[in-house]
Amino acid sequence: MDIKKYQVKTGQKVNLKNYPTSIDDQMNKKETKKRLMPDNLEQMRELQDRLYAEDKYGVVMVLQAMDAAGKDGAIKHVMTALNPQGTKVTSFKVPTRIEMNHDYLWRISKALPARGEIGIFNRSHYEDVIVTKVHDNVDHGKIPEKLITEDIWTKRYGQINNFEKYLVENGFKFIKIFLHLSKDEQKDRLLSRINNPDKNWKFSKSDIYERAYWEEYQNAYEEMLENTSTKEAPWYVVPADRKWFSRYLISEIVLNVLQEINPQYPSLNQEDLANLEQWKVILEKEEENTLRKD
Repeated sequence: MDIKKYQVKTGQKVNLKNYPTSIDDQMNKKETKKRLMPDNLEQMRELQDRLYAEDKYGVVMVLQAMDAAGKDGAIKHVMTALNPQGTKVTSFKVPTRIEMNHDYLWRISKALPARGEIGIFNRSHYEDVIVTKVHDNVDHGKIPEKLITEDIWTKRYGQINNFEKYLVENGFKFIKIFLHLSKDEQKDRLLSRINNPDKNWKFSKSDIYERAYWEEYQNAYEEMLENTSTKEAPWYVVPADRKWFSRYLISEIVLNVLQEINPQYPSLNQEDLANLEQWKVILEKEEENTLRKD
């Protein structure tokens, strides 16, 4: 799959109405779910094992979207291939009182993966240029009033870009996914949460409240994508109306990044290599002695 066509180029003007929310390729759903997706997951599993063993690079995966776009499902179905020992999932909700006493990147820094790990962010630092911007509530935090200037969003885009560039230059790759959902599909999914008792727990009245700000959110996402899709950490706009397709595309993007890193299993030093045969002999003799006793 050509994932480049879903990538937002640096400095590119973004109009989300020009981006598809549904599958725009003639892909076969059955073949994708039965063959292509499993193949990708198996390759991801192998590469993550090498990433963990090599212990040099880390990966930060950012998922942003409107409500009901499938962030949780993507984590469940795409990242299921990964070893939990080397994976860390963090969901960022409304900042706590303690978090509000720090800068907005503080809680993000705390959640960053270590080398060898993949950190998955369900929402992220981008909430502070999306939700905060849409509801114009930057003053609800503890930032000094004199710092809330007209260019605060431009400054934050710059701060985020510098933050991500710093991490990339220190060996931490970014995968930034915007799940692009249509308003009609969101309505259907929210109704499903209401009508299906097994999904009632997923429903929140805030989903309806936020839906009233649909256009404001679309504008905020467009500006965010335009200003924070960089060479070091590009954004991908993933069509989200068909879950099977969006999950497959995300697996392609993740796999591509892991292949670019191309982690390798560490090699033993010369002394340990020279001693391997000795340890093999000891273990084999141990087994031989056990058999004689029996």
